[in-house]
Amino acid sequence: MFDRNLETGRLILRLHQLEDFEDVYALWADDRVVRHIGPPASQEECWGRLLRYSGHWALLGFGFWAVIEKRTGRFVGEVGFMDFKRQIDPPLGDVPEMGWALIPEAQGQGYASEAVAAAQKWADAHFRSRRAVCLIHPDNRASLRVAEKAGFKNPVERCYRDQPTVVLSRGMDGVS
Repeated sequence: MFDRNLETGRLILRLHQLEDFEDVYALWADDRVVRHIGPPASQEECWGRLLRYSGHWALLGFGFWAVIEKRTGRFVGEVGFMDFKRQIDPPLGDVPEMGWALIPEAQGQGYASEAVAAAQKWADAHFRSRRAVCLIHPDNRASLRVAEKAGFKNPVERCYRDQPTVVLSRGMDGVS
């Protein structure tokens, strides 16, 4: 078994724990976090999200990490890979989808790029798939910058849940 916990200069990426539930709920219920994603999530939806994260790791060998600020020990967000079987045309297939979200107080400090880079380094070493995608609303300029910095390219405009979205791809070795 390989170590699933990661560290960067300022962050710890670790698997979620039950104790993270309130932080996960606070993150996904915050209008500022989800404004380009969808409506704020309920406690019930966040509980399902937390369980889905564990299920990804148990069944697929990948998933999301809780992002912890080293200096304070504070939960600042999440980053990772998923297979949500999204109903999007054309389908994503079995290609892992990367995602990230940070609490508003942690945004704009380079944490997203730092966490994404650490997760990608892990994926480069552990994934069978040689490609990943990310879905970003075209108005989410900050996430589009993070994706571009992380090597996601070849934007394709699509519609997901009646909303415009951009699908970008990246080779797991950093080559698109």
